[in-house]
Amino acid sequence: MNGPTPAAARRERILREAVRQGLLDPEQSLLAAFVDLDGVTATVGSLHRAFGRVLPAPGLVLHAFAAKANCLVPVLAELARDGMGCEVATAGELARALAAGFPPDRIVFDSPAKTRGELDRALALGVAVNADNFQELSRIDRALAGRRPRSNIGVRVNSQVGSGTIAAMSTASTTSKFGVPLSDPGTRRQLLRAFRDYPWLTWVHTHAGSQGCPLDLMARGVAQAVEFAEEVNASLGERRVVGIDIGGGLPVNFADDEIDPTFDTYVEYLGTHVPALFERGYQVVTEFGRSVLAKNGFMAAYVEYTKSAGGRPIAVTHAGVQVATRTVFNPEAWPVRIEAHDASGAAKRGRSLRQDVAGPACFAGDLLARDRALPPLEPGDIIVVPDTGAYYFSTPFHYNSLPEPAVHGVRVGEDGRIAFTLLRPAQDAWALPDHAPEVTVIRRPVDVVDRAAR
Repeated sequence: MNGPTPAAARRERILREAVRQGLLDPEQSLLAAFVDLDGVTATVGSLHRAFGRVLPAPGLVLHAFAAKANCLVPVLAELARDGMGCEVATAGELARALAAGFPPDRIVFDSPAKTRGELDRALALGVAVNADNFQELSRIDRALAGRRPRSNIGVRVNSQVGSGTIAAMSTASTTSKFGVPLSDPGTRRQLLRAFRDYPWLTWVHTHAGSQGCPLDLMARGVAQAVEFAEEVNASLGERRVVGIDIGGGLPVNFADDEIDPTFDTYVEYLGTHVPALFERGYQVVTEFGRSVLAKNGFMAAYVEYTKSAGGRPIAVTHAGVQVATRTVFNPEAWPVRIEAHDASGAAKRGRSLRQDVAGPACFAGDLLARDRALPPLEPGDIIVVPDTGAYYFSTPFHYNSLPEPAVHGVRVGEDGRIAFTLLRPAQDAWALPDHAPEVTVIRRPVDVVDRAAR
């Protein structure tokens, strides 16, 4: 029998130390999450190296982390220190990016619904802006009022190259809500006129989708954007488009610990499908999120009860829809792995038993796994959910007023010592939010009630 992978062994070491230090406790800390900061730094390094091999100068690329994947300010601050920029899709994410220390000129603002106020603020700061549609381009032009912008301004194009296996993650379908559709009748000519009319418009942005999208589909989407940029420059007789924002979307392998595909693999696809991206001197922005953080985080939760229904064992745990929303509501598209550990954090091995792993929420579908073969789980055991560093515990769903778990950053020293840093404190389930209004009981005078009754 094969032993644990290096990644699994590292998770086990971290978990055992977290239990020893009381970061997980069956009474006080029933659910906690961990971000491997060493792993984040290594992943960012692999991203820089992959594009550095094909771009003629380091300054030609900005890797902007997609804040939606993990918007915790301390995590964003770590990424800033690792040399990343930041892609934001809301005013809230922009505020977090600024709080994390990203300079405005290393932030990219993407949203299909930017307000006038949001655009004004982004343009005043010098944040890069990717417009989603023709109305937004007009709004930007009015906001600039003839002034030369401090920001790089682009327009998002929908390459309409097709969908991947998860429709909700595919943004280059014929009818996608995002961007200007390049293949719709008359749209390409209208977009060429926009570049002619707006001299401040100098970038093209595209993003074909993420999880479930094959690499050749993503690369073909980038090729469409570069082809259009070349068409703009040829039409205007000048190098108007200077940069291509190729989005992110590198899918993640959730089946095991192997990192597949890699950033190197994606760069090879880009070199095959769109060599002009690297050969024509364009500045490049990427917006990777899930592929940077997913495999560098995991959740751990206690098993509270075990029982059987209809002959199937069920383990009721403290991790469910509040931290694995997509998995619970769409398990076929977003399956997660489950690892069984005992109360000390040691991995449980030996015979397996097919069982359900349930969460704490009050509806029947709150299941992390159905009919999953795992070592028999018992009350007091701990389940680990790997590959959840993006979108899971960092974006909680407050169903049943379930509290947000603590998130801890982890580093392992050269001497093997494990150090934890609190990235987000756990919510107190018994404490009302600061903004909750006090309950006021309104009592009407008896004679008013009597008159209303009459």
